[in-house]
Amino acid sequence: MNYRHAFHAGNFADVFKHALLTRILFYLLRKPTPMRYIDTHAGIGLYDLTSPQALRSGESKQGIERILTTQFEAPVRELLQPWLDQVHSCADATGKACYPGSPLLAAQLLRPQDRLILCELHKDDRRLLTRHMGRDARLKVIEMDGYMGLKAFVPPMERRGLVLIDPPFEQPDEFEFLAEGFLAAYRRWPTGTYSLWYPLKHPSQAHHLAHHLIASGVKRLLRMEMDICAWRAEGPLTGCGFLLVNPPHVLAEEAQALLPALTHALAIGEGADWRLEQLAGE
Repeated sequence: MNYRHAFHAGNFADVFKHALLTRILFYLLRKPTPMRYIDTHAGIGLYDLTSPQALRSGESKQGIERILTTQFEAPVRELLQPWLDQVHSCADATGKACYPGSPLLAAQLLRPQDRLILCELHKDDRRLLTRHMGRDARLKVIEMDGYMGLKAFVPPMERRGLVLIDPPFEQPDEFEFLAEGFLAAYRRWPTGTYSLWYPLKHPSQAHHLAHHLIASGVKRLLRMEMDICAWRAEGPLTGCGFLLVNPPHVLAEEAQALLPALTHALAIGEGADWRLEQLAGE
């Protein structure tokens, strides 16, 4: 799978990922003590939805553009609003149709006492990420493989925080790398909050990943998935998921409202569906 994100920014997978990511950060930020956000595969941080790459795929039209024109019921709208506020802020700041990736989204939400580590291995992407993030004493942009970043920066000195592991899945054995990298970090920092994103090109891979984590001793594991149409092995991506380790306690309840609303808004055909399952823990 080739997932260069400039072609896919603002698509249904970004909507799924960033709406939930914002809710996680929202609750972690309720405590006054500092926290750390670690992004293992940061990308470029800011995406121009009028770029040739974005226009070529047109995926944002079936993603964020649908969300911005959907009239959600009030409880769902309230849950989405902190994320949508940042999307609007990004467009206002740039004066054009832009979409904030996870590093910029986190930087906009985090407080002065918090810190960010952004790992990006590709030189050109790292340069763009540095430019897009601007001068910010809270963050470091590191030219490093994300899994090496987990070894280098976990556990953080704050002992509180969120790790987003969101690889491009360009390698056929990425699920194995994901499991190995996460478990090595989890053994050193079992109380951290981790979000593991994955595509649903071959759902059995995600199933095996989840059960491998449970068998390896992960104590609190929540699985969320969304399909915008019936599953298909070939063609464009139509489903994705999150494995959330040590998520905020209220997240499962919020997801019961968010996932069906997002699935309905983003569906492109028969078979659109969502799943929420507590695999380990309360």
